[in-house]
Amino acid sequence: MADIKSYPLVRHLRGTATMHIRHQRQGKLLHDGPAVSFFFSPLGAVISEVPVDDRDLSLMFHARTSDFQDIAVQASVTFRVTDPEVASSRVDFAIQPETGRWRGTPLEQVAGLLTETAQQQVLGLIAGRPLAGVLADGVAVIRDQIMRGLTADARLAETGIAVIGARVIAIRPEPEVEKALQTPTREQIQQEADRATYERRASAVEHERAIAENELQNKIELARRQEQLIQQHGVNTRRQAEDAAEADRIEAAAAASREQRLAEARAAGTQALGQAKAVAEASLVAAYRSTPQATLLAMAARDLAGRLPHIGNLILTPDLLTPLLTRLATTDAVQAGAVDEETQR
Repeated sequence: MADIKSYPLVRHLRGTATMHIRHQRQGKLLHDGPAVSFFFSPLGAVISEVPVDDRDLSLMFHARTSDFQDIAVQASVTFRVTDPEVASSRVDFAIQPETGRWRGTPLEQVAGLLTETAQQQVLGLIAGRPLAGVLADGVAVIRDQIMRGLTADARLAETGIAVIGARVIAIRPEPEVEKALQTPTREQIQQEADRATYERRASAVEHERAIAENELQNKIELARRQEQLIQQHGVNTRRQAEDAAEADRIEAAAAASREQRLAEARAAGTQALGQAKAVAEASLVAAYRSTPQATLLAMAARDLAGRLPHIGNLILTPDLLTPLLTRLATTDAVQAGAVDEETQR
C-alpha cells in the first residue's frame, strides 16, 4: 500500500518496489512505474496501484469422480501481474487519494477468476476418472492440468495476469470413503505385522527348542563322561587293589625268603657251633686222656667247688672223701668211654 501524506492543497505519494503506480489526470498519464514518488492534487488525480510481485493463492474446491465419489482438492497457484496497464484497465486497482487504500477488492476479483478457471480444468479431468485412479496418480495429473489450463486461458492473458506455478497439496475423499479405502491396506499391514509376530514367536520357539536340545545333549554328554569316570575309577580302584595285593605278595615272599635265609643261617650257625663244640669236646677228651688221674681229680674238685653254694665252714673226713672220690673216678671213666665212642663214630 502506498504511503500518502497530506499537505495544504496537495498530497505526497511514495510507492514501493512491488507496487506499480499509474497517476492520471484528465486522462493524461503523469506517472507510471514502481517505486515512484510525487505530489498530486487529490481533486483531479486518478491513481491506480497494481501489485507486480509474486502472489500465492490457495484453492479449495470439490469435484465428483466417474464413480460418483466426492473428493476435495486443495491446491496453490502462484501468479503475477505482467502488464499493469492492461490489469488496471480490466480490474479496478484505483486507490483513495486520502488513505491509499483500494476502492474495491481487486485481488479478490483476481483470486475468483483464478479459482474458477482452475476448478473448471480440474472438474472435467476428475469427472472422467474413478476415485482409485484419482487418488493413485491424481496429484501430478491435476497439477499439470491446472498449469496448462491457467496458462492457456485467454481471459487471464487479456487481464495481464500470468500463472507462474501450480501445486496440489492434497486430494481427500469423504472421511467414510477414506476410512473404507484405508481398511484393506490397514488389514494387510496388520496381517504383515501378525505374520512377523508369528514368525518371531516361531523363531523364538525354534531357538528355545535348539537351546533345550543343546542342554539335553550337554546332560547326555555329562552323563556319559560321568559313566566313563565311574568306570575309570573302578578300573583304577581294581588296579590299585591288584597292585596292593601284588605288593603284599612280593613283600610276603620277600619276608618268607628272608625268614628262610635267616633260618638257614641259624641252622648253619647252630650246626657250626655244634661241630665246634664237638671238636672242642673231642680235644678236651683227648687232653683228658693224657692228663694224670690226680690232676683230673683236682680239676674235678675245682669244678665241683665252683658249682657248690657258699659254705662258711666245711670239715672233710676220710669217711666223706672216699665215696666221693670213688664216684668221680667212675664218672670220668664213663665220660672218657663216651668220648672215645663219639670219636670213633
